[in-house]
Order: sequence, then structure tokens, then C-alpha cells
Amino acid sequence: MLLDVLQAAEAGGFTLIQDTVKCSGRGILKCFINAALKRGEDVHVLGFEASETEVCAGLDNSCVQKLYFHKGFPDPLGWMCRSSFTVDQLTSQHITKLIKDAQHAKASVLVIDSLSFVLRHHDPVVICQRLQELRKGGDIKMIISLLHSDLHLQGVVGIVSHLASTVISVAPANYEHHTVAMTTRRTKSGKVMQEEEYFSVSEDATLSVQAKSRQSGHVQKEQDVAEADPTTNLTFNLRLSEEERKAKEKVALPFVFSQEKKSALLRPTPGSGRIVYEPDASDDFDEEDPDDDLDV
Repeated sequence: MLLDVLQAAEAGGFTLIQDTVKCSGRGILKCFINAALKRGEDVHVLGFEASETEVCAGLDNSCVQKLYFHKGFPDPLGWMCRSSFTVDQLTSQHITKLIKDAQHAKASVLVIDSLSFVLRHHDPVVICQRLQELRKGGDIKMIISLLHSDLHLQGVVGIVSHLASTVISVAPANYEHHTVAMTTRRTKSGKVMQEEEYFSVSEDATLSVQAKSRQSGHVQKEQDVAEADPTTNLTFNLRLSEEERKAKEKVALPFVFSQEKKSALLRPTPGSGRIVYEPDASDDFDEEDPDDDLDV
């Protein structure tokens, strides 16, 4: 599912990448940027946490000219007037103007790196409203954002995740060069799909995905079911001994006929019965016209 989300370009989609201090999601964010550039789409990056050099490292050089980096690093609040974009400018009007001022103005992919810095300085409800306006404005084809989930309350993470159409939560795995990604995708029809996969990111921002094996979990579950005995720790016995089973088989059931009784009932006995019929006065024995009494 992770590769499908990476290659998809759903109009109005919002992909949220959640990471923690134990596992960074910046690598998979660069994979999304690289995939959008290779599709020929314009990508606008709002960089609050990383420099342009760090973001562009490893991207396809033949497509990097379609990337527009709006510098918010290292002065995202604009205190030293060293940034071209600040967190206060994250509004639909200002971002729409940035996109239209680009050389090839068209519906573009907006990347927010990261949304955590914005949420720390603004009301989460207001930010969600602005993101929703950007999704419906028409100038933004897709929004991709990084969110450090361990920096916020669960309620804040919940409302932002509810707004997203796809949520990718990354966590460390046992493998040395792999990471676990839990992808939750909600379609326009309301159907929710979820899948857990291993992935790795190469130096050229290429994503490799490996399905997580579920065999060990199924084997363990089957063993647990096989070992569970529902008859243990009962005050009565549900099983019969060999002697009890033989005694049970000898008991004649009250409504089951034995072979001897069946033979006696089915054996014909001549002269044991007869039928006597006395006709009534209204009986009509005229076989030629059985409906003569109907006056038709």
C-alpha cells in the first residue's frame, strides 16, 4: 500500500507522515518529493526545519528545477528577518499567491516540513481550517506534511490525522536497515484500509518496501488455540470412561423401535380388519353425470 500511496496523485489529498524521536520520517518525505518531481509536478516546499541543501540532497537532478523552496529555516518566526516564509504566512491566500507567482503556475504539490513547528505557535483548529481551505482551493493538488507526533498531545495529533486522507506512522524495526510503516488510507467512499510494511530509503530517495510477514503470528495463534482446553478446571466431567460409554450404548431409547418391534408391527395379519361404508340418502351413485345434482 505504501508504494501505491507514493505513486498516487489524488486531487485534494492530504498525506500525513508521523514520526518520533526514535524514528525519523524525513527520508520517506523526500521519497514523496522525488516521486512528485518525476511525475512532472511542481513541488512547493515550506521548509521550517531543514535547509534547501538538505532537502534537495539525493533528489533527481533532472527534475529539481520544478522544486520551489520557500525558506523558513533557520528563522521560521521571522525574528531576525532572515527567512522568506514564516509560520504566520501559512494561509490559503499567501500560499496561493506564492504558487501563482511561480514561473509555471498550475496545481502543485505542497510539502510542509514540518507541521509540528506551525502547531507549536498557532491554534491547531485554525491550522486545520487553513489546511482544509488549501485542499479545496484548487491551486493545491496535494498536501504532504511531516508531523512529530511525540511533541504534541494526542488530541492535537488526532484532529490533524482525522483531516488527512492518508496517515503514515513510522517506527523502528528489528532489522538494521528497515523501518516499519503503518499506513492508514481513507478513500472518498469512506472505506478505511490499513497495512503494516517494512521499508528502507536509499541515498537517491528511492523507496523499497517489503511486506511484513504474518506467518509467525498465525502459527503462534494456532498453537494458543490448540493448547487451550475448555474442559479444564470444571466441577463436573464432560468426558465418558470406556465403561460408561458401553453402558450408554446398551440403554434403549424410549422412542426408538428395536428391529423385533418393527418386524412385529409391519408383519401383515390377514382378516384382522375391514371397512364398512353405509351410504347416505344424499349420495349420488350416477356415474354418467356426477354433477346432476347441481342443477347446472
